[in-house]
Amino acid sequence: MHFSTGFDYNMWPAAILSIGLVFFFVGSYMLPTRRREWRSMGLFAAWIVALFTEMYGIPLTIYALTALLGRAYPVLNPFTHQNGHLLVALAGGSTLVWALVMGVSTALFWGGIVVMARGWRLIHQAQGGLVTEGIYNYVRHPQYVGLFMIIIALLIQWPTIISVVMAPILCWSYIRLARREEQEVEAQFGETYRIYKAQVPAFIPRWQSLRRDGSRFHHKSI
Repeated sequence: MHFSTGFDYNMWPAAILSIGLVFFFVGSYMLPTRRREWRSMGLFAAWIVALFTEMYGIPLTIYALTALLGRAYPVLNPFTHQNGHLLVALAGGSTLVWALVMGVSTALFWGGIVVMARGWRLIHQAQGGLVTEGIYNYVRHPQYVGLFMIIIALLIQWPTIISVVMAPILCWSYIRLARREEQEVEAQFGETYRIYKAQVPAFIPRWQSLRRDGSRFHHKSI
């Protein structure tokens, strides 16, 4: 892998490829159709571009921290790609920490893709019906849960000042979007959806529901 000898990584092909792959997978299962969905996706797009620009291009966070901390910065050469990772830098440039961070973030990223895919598949099969089976047994918004998993994975893989500050705003945007969607679904399905909503959490599955086999909802759509 090529590393720049200056104060940038100069790995722009990797940045462009990574941005494209994330948009491909996320867009495959969460393609916006309405204005408010496009607004949230636009915020996600800005977040992804900013993150990968720092990951493979210009490490603005490292510039800021080295200027602020000077000799107190925990690694001697902060402008290598590995030492540019903040968690690795805090560990003194540990290769073990680098491998652990990459492994955990990769598993979480692809786990998020799987969660999104399962949710999308059931919605597609229902053709407008109320889905309460499968992964919808555990959370009401699996596609957003998958997106949050991807956001957390990328924060672990390459934390930056901009991405850490923007991440809560991005997540809140999708939480608001989920609430508005629920109002529409409740208006369409009425009491059936209210019962489902009372029994199944929005984003974080209950431990009891993860342990039990089966569900009080036994069909794909109502």
